[in-house]
Amino acid sequence: LVHVVQILLLISLPDSQASYHSPELVTPHLPCRARTNVMFLKTHKTASSTILNMLFRFTEKHNLTIALPAKQLVHLGYPETFTTSFVEEFQTIGQNYNIMCNHLRFNRLEVQKVMAENTFYFSIVRNPVSQLESSYVYYKDAAPAFRTSKDVNEYLASPMSYYHKVNYKQNIYARNNMWFDFGYDNNAKDDESYIQAVLEEIEQNFHLVLIADYFDESMILLKHALCWDLDDVVYFKLNSRKEDTVQTLTPESKERVKVWCSLDWKLYLHFNQTFWKRIQEIVGLEELEKEVNHLRARQKELMETCLSDWRPVEKTRIKDKALMPFQSGAASILSYNLNQDLDNKSLRTCQKIVMPELQYMSYLYALQHPHKKRKQLGFPLFWNSFQENKTSPSHS
Repeated sequence: LVHVVQILLLISLPDSQASYHSPELVTPHLPCRARTNVMFLKTHKTASSTILNMLFRFTEKHNLTIALPAKQLVHLGYPETFTTSFVEEFQTIGQNYNIMCNHLRFNRLEVQKVMAENTFYFSIVRNPVSQLESSYVYYKDAAPAFRTSKDVNEYLASPMSYYHKVNYKQNIYARNNMWFDFGYDNNAKDDESYIQAVLEEIEQNFHLVLIADYFDESMILLKHALCWDLDDVVYFKLNSRKEDTVQTLTPESKERVKVWCSLDWKLYLHFNQTFWKRIQEIVGLEELEKEVNHLRARQKELMETCLSDWRPVEKTRIKDKALMPFQSGAASILSYNLNQDLDNKSLRTCQKIVMPELQYMSYLYALQHPHKKRKQLGFPLFWNSFQENKTSPSHS
């Protein structure tokens, strides 16, 4: 790992393109206090559901408030550009929240109305080659551009045959989806000065942008940046899909993604570089390797405690239907089976670390807004398992 990172750092952009200025992170090796005001921009098909679970668990652990979707929404207005009206009770409460992490299309001025001034902002990006393939399978039925093509290679061979800008809100998953999530025009021209201006603005808006392709390394960097404990960033992979639904891109298709999604490709290249620079500044390569090993050891320990199977299982093998994740498109989304002999404390811990996104969001909504109608998600939830935890969080 150390040698790989050193190579990555040697092939960085020229200084004029690689200048990086963002809000202050923690100073390495000095005592720090855990940050409890955090905004996570949840991008699509970037392992962001796994991070969402961490933030939900942190919210519960510290009895924090969280900006949740209003009424029966499950996202914060996505794909519409975010406004405060998408947050439950924000206008009547008129106070800042600690955590914001559900899907939204970023709008700095509106988000700042919801979050405290000292909020830590971060997001995550992924190599667009694998990100687009994942989007294709997951949103096969949702995006008109995907729906009429046979497979991802056929789509990429002639994307303009399937993709029509007039349907851009239905087709946001089909081109430069991460660029769109950050609040920008995913059909904009690939103009160098425009792209540089956007990248600089993202750097100003976000303290940290993680890389899904180096997820464990990202979790260690996030742990340091937020001054969190190891268990706060330990995870089981969520919202993953069955391997036989993964489509193999031809070498030609992989290159076509870089052209078709050139905005996302340049976004990824840029923040892949800044990520490794942050690793050097905040953690150091040798310490990174040690902490990644500690993270994986803790993950293995929790898996031995929690799981009856050592890996996620397909939907037909999920025993507890309350652990059934939302199923989408041609993907078969996996989940976990828990051990049956867990004591109450271990059961609660294990349930939370495997709880799918919609169920956990709905559960927190009921805790924070007990007088509101529960979210209607169409499948069983965990209510009976969490009766003793129903203490409503207080606002910051």
